[in-house]
Amino acid sequence: MIKCSGCGDLIYENKVLCERCFRITHYNEYTTVVKNNEDFKPILNKIKSSNDLVLLIVDLFNFYGLEIFDEYLNSNVILVLTKRDLLPLSINDEKLLNYDYKIKCREKIIISSNKNYGLDDLLNLIHKYKTSDKVYFIGHTNSGKSTLINKLIYNYGNKDIKITTSPLPSTTLDLITVAINEYLTLIDTPGLLNYGDVTNYIEPALLKEIIPNKEIKPITYQIKSKQTLIIENLLRIDSDETNITLFFSNNAKIDRYYREVNYLTNLEKKEFDVKNGEDIVIGGLGFIKVNKDSKLTIYFINGVSVIRRKSLIW
Repeated sequence: MIKCSGCGDLIYENKVLCERCFRITHYNEYTTVVKNNEDFKPILNKIKSSNDLVLLIVDLFNFYGLEIFDEYLNSNVILVLTKRDLLPLSINDEKLLNYDYKIKCREKIIISSNKNYGLDDLLNLIHKYKTSDKVYFIGHTNSGKSTLINKLIYNYGNKDIKITTSPLPSTTLDLITVAINEYLTLIDTPGLLNYGDVTNYIEPALLKEIIPNKEIKPITYQIKSKQTLIIENLLRIDSDETNITLFFSNNAKIDRYYREVNYLTNLEKKEFDVKNGEDIVIGGLGFIKVNKDSKLTIYFINGVSVIRRKSLIW
C-alpha cells in the first residue's frame, strides 16, 4: 500500500491519487468522510513531543474554538493568519495582528495564499525558527493549511505535486510530507473538526453560496424598529433599535423583513445582550459586528456554534 499524495490516505492501487481525491480534483465531486478529533490526537501528540516548528493556521474569516489546540502546541509556534484576501482591504493589518487570539506563539503573520501575500516573509520566519528540516502545519478543517502548502510548493519547490483541497471537512486524512529541498520538509496534518461549524450540517451544494471566495463587502443595517434578517434559510436575526454590520459571503442570500414573521422559528434560539465593540460569530457562516449596545435574538441550526467575542474589526 502507498499513501495518496492528495489526502494521505492509504491506497492499494499503483496510483498517485485515491479515487476520492481524483473525483474532487477533476469533477468537483465531493464525498464526505466521517472522522472525529479522536482519530487525529495521536498525530498531534507526536508533534507536540518534538521541538519541530509548528505553524498554526487560522482562518481570519472563520476562527473560534482555538483553545482546542492548547494541549497540542509545543513552545515553537508561529501563528499564521490566513485568507486575508477575504476581509476588506480597508482594515489595517496591524489591528488584525494586535488582536488577542489567546495563542502563545513566537510570531504572528498575516498571509493570503490566493494573493501570494506575505509568503516571502513567512518563508523567512520558517527558516528563522525551524529546528530541523521538518515544519508541521496544523489547524481546523478548511483553515487553509493544504492551500498554503500547495502555494509554497509552487513558489519555492521543484516537485509536481498538489495536495487535495475542498470545502468539506476532513479532506486531509493523514500526514502528507513534501520535501521542498534538502533543508525544508513541509508536513500537512488532518484538520481538527470544529463541531460547531455549519459546514457539518448542510449539503455540499450550498457551500459555494456561504463560503466566500473573494473580498467580503460588509452590509450595515441601521435598524430603527423591530426587524428580522434571514440568511440563506440557515440563520435568523431579530433586532430592534440597533446598528449592526454583517460579514458574510457576497453570494449569501439575505432577506430583510420589517414585520413579524414566522420563518425558521423551529431552529435553536438564543438571546444576546451585546456590547458595542463585540461580534457574534456563527460557526462557518460569518459574523455580526455590533456598533452599539444591542439585544439580538438568533435562530440557528442545532449544533452550530453561535458565540460572542471581542470585535475583530474595530
